[in-house]
Amino acid sequence: MDLRLEDALDLLSRTPATLRHLLQDLPREWVDANEGGESWSPFDVVGHLIHGERTDWLSRAEMILEEGESRTFPPFDRFAMFEESRGKSLDELLDTFSSLRSDNLRRLGALELAAGDLDKIGRHPDFGGVTLRQLLAAWVVHDLGHLAQISRTLAKQYREAVGPWRAYLPVLGTAGEEG
Repeated sequence: MDLRLEDALDLLSRTPATLRHLLQDLPREWVDANEGGESWSPFDVVGHLIHGERTDWLSRAEMILEEGESRTFPPFDRFAMFEESRGKSLDELLDTFSSLRSDNLRRLGALELAAGDLDKIGRHPDFGGVTLRQLLAAWVVHDLGHLAQISRTLAKQYREAVGPWRAYLPVLGTAGEEG
């Protein structure tokens, strides 16, 4: 399926409310839980999404439109949220994410993108040439991937409690093993 801008914007606008409905008022043990090792908790994921709103998606879209391939996107620090979220509550993070996403979607809408704009090319530090269409599609899929990650992490809190039903619940597999 090709990117339809209206659908992408609609999906992107839903993420903050989805996160709020899923996570708000959960006990701290749920939002701090992870899948083991160096995996991220739901709290970490919300912080990561905030960092992306501040430094990644919209700024890269604007770079594509203003500078094309003449300048490479700055690298994205996938782990910046650990420092940036320190000392904050989940409610603060959810509010910040909601506000930033709303502002970014408003700014994106103000660009009044034409069909040809979506084919403009920017320069990614790892991938080379990427189109605005690809960037916007990746933004949507990035959100959906992290929503799945959070759901999987929450589900695994009942991994043992489900007993024999575990055989029918692929979400309880190990990270990256979901069916």
